[in-house]
Amino acid sequence: MTKNLRTINLALQGGGAHGAFTWGVLDALLEDGRLQFEGVSGTSAGAMNAIVLAQGLMDGGPAGARLALEKFWLALASSMPADMGSGDSTSVSKIMQHWTRYLSPSQMNPFDLNPLRDLVCQQIDFEALQKHSPVKLFIATTHANSGKLRIFTNPEMTAEVVLASACLPTLYRSVTIDNEPYWDGAYSANPAIFPLFDYCDACDILLVLLQPLNLNPTPDSAREIQSRILDITFQSGFLREMQMFTRLKARRPLFVWSKLDRHIARTHFHLIEAEMGQFNAESKLAVNLKFFATLKEMGREAGKKWLAGHYADLGRSSSVDLAEVFA
Repeated sequence: MTKNLRTINLALQGGGAHGAFTWGVLDALLEDGRLQFEGVSGTSAGAMNAIVLAQGLMDGGPAGARLALEKFWLALASSMPADMGSGDSTSVSKIMQHWTRYLSPSQMNPFDLNPLRDLVCQQIDFEALQKHSPVKLFIATTHANSGKLRIFTNPEMTAEVVLASACLPTLYRSVTIDNEPYWDGAYSANPAIFPLFDYCDACDILLVLLQPLNLNPTPDSAREIQSRILDITFQSGFLREMQMFTRLKARRPLFVWSKLDRHIARTHFHLIEAEMGQFNAESKLAVNLKFFATLKEMGREAGKKWLAGHYADLGRSSSVDLAEVFA
């Protein structure tokens, strides 16, 4: 088994409760046993999955990572009110979204309650991860006062970093790090790809996407338009970055290949895209064990399908046509 071991990098997209799909993908990859991970770039829910994956691998290898991910998502489900939904439009999530139009987080949540904070602090040993993480972590956040992307790496990893990466400013107060305010990383990179290219040796990057690349049909109602605007906002940074890589991959120097050209040529991209068409926008706030189990199983099936179809491509070629998908 180990003789066929391949090392890859992971790029994990954010998407609220839909992050349970990524849990399923990771569970399938870990169960298969033929992959190891060098770098993991994560945003929002992707950051949560990345940090829990690193903790689990540090504690007990692939089996420990599967256990840690299960423990995290089950604990998250039990930390929220039972009425937080099953994936359909739920009363609580609708009410929350309605009142965010009129009230700030300090008005809606004056005590700054965040179940994720307690959960992350209970399950993650950040001091140990800073020194002994078996993977390189790249967690995306958005500087609230400039809109600039800031990537936090292993030596900087804290609970505040992970919470900042998942901080929707309509629901939670900005997270202060080094006396500066940060919001959800999806506003600037969802997820960031360049750290995996710049700072990792593994030549394969697996993109695990929770938001569809094709957003048809065109929205018509006011609610649908607002939802689409948010989707485009959260996808734009990632799409620009992938369009840049698409152009670089298509570039063919006539004579001398630079170091960048050689690096681009040996970088291979792979894609697992969640099919969330049956779920509405509010389902991203639907924290519910049954919903999580459904998404996990969807992710496991997608992970196993990708392994069956594309494991042989690792180290050799991309299994996704960048020009067709991102150009």
